[in-house]
Amino acid sequence: MIDWLGIDHLFELSGGEAVLGFLTPLFVCLALFAAHMILPARRVSGYVVNRETGAPLKYRLNGLLVFVVAHIVWWFELTGLPRDWFYRSTMYAIAGGFVIAVVATTLLVFTEPEGEQKNRFLAWWFGRAQELQYFNRRFDMKMYFYLVGGTMFSLNAWSGAYWHHENVADTNPGLYLYVAINSFYLLDYFVFERVQLYTYDLIHENIGFKLVWGGPFVWGWMFLVPLWGLAPVSDPGFSTGWTNVWLIGSALLFFTGWAIGRGANLQKYSFKRWPERKFLGFIEPEYIEAGDRKILCNGFWGPARHFNYFGEGLYAISMGLVWGHFTNLWAWTYAIFIISFFVPRQIEDDKRCAEKYGPEKWAEYQERVPYRIFPGVY
Repeated sequence: MIDWLGIDHLFELSGGEAVLGFLTPLFVCLALFAAHMILPARRVSGYVVNRETGAPLKYRLNGLLVFVVAHIVWWFELTGLPRDWFYRSTMYAIAGGFVIAVVATTLLVFTEPEGEQKNRFLAWWFGRAQELQYFNRRFDMKMYFYLVGGTMFSLNAWSGAYWHHENVADTNPGLYLYVAINSFYLLDYFVFERVQLYTYDLIHENIGFKLVWGGPFVWGWMFLVPLWGLAPVSDPGFSTGWTNVWLIGSALLFFTGWAIGRGANLQKYSFKRWPERKFLGFIEPEYIEAGDRKILCNGFWGPARHFNYFGEGLYAISMGLVWGHFTNLWAWTYAIFIISFFVPRQIEDDKRCAEKYGPEKWAEYQERVPYRIFPGVY
């Protein structure tokens, strides 16, 4: 089965290497925790309110610095591990990450007071606490999860590119573009790390297995599923002209999706902080008042209620096209995941927003912005 899938090269570690691969996520989490706590950071206020004081929660942000330092350590092999180690140890690391997530979730959930959810499994899965901060609020658990996930997503991608370079004679330029695009996406994430404080996960998600497993390990290791099956595959063999069309087209589609997703999140961030300020200096905010809350309904939030998800969808499609092997199912695994994730999520988003703003005001917004994700279609 593994041979047929084309991922047998990811199960070739010796006994000692397999143990090290299994423990790699633990060492990574500890190293990034130390870097996050030691390296200088800026303290900023977020959107979530401290329930004890009523003031916005404070966060230490140094993700960009940690991200850069981690890549320097990887490139110069300062840990003693070869550059292709993260890629070669992928399957063993996922197993180790799963164990870490199970243990960490159990500790994080069942040391918190029982909430409204009485079913212990559902409480374990979805979590009890919305925010967990430690060390005099120097350390925020959610932002740490995304620090690990984003950093490892990039390092795993570069590690796979290095393995491809060393093991495939006729290398695929699409693979290098895939890594470059994702690295840009992740670098952009850390440059605008503060925007994450105003997103769904930070505002609504509780800290349970879904987030403990998803933030650091699914994002950090498993979002790279296409690389597992396509790192051993050669250049698709197009002519020079079609190669340019394929690579430039994939890059343009990615940047279109990125511009929509980033623009939507930045506009929401700007609106929450400065409700009357023009976005980008010329987009006058239009909104529906719902008591002391406001529903933004123009700019990037005019074409669809979850237009940022449309941007994520374009990004996912570009991730399928970039390989040049259009009929290979491995190329489309990420797109399949993203579509299956965001379609039900926007339904949950609508339910939460109806509760937050009131059913009448939300219905008014739905009438003004009738499409959910894809303008004119859905």
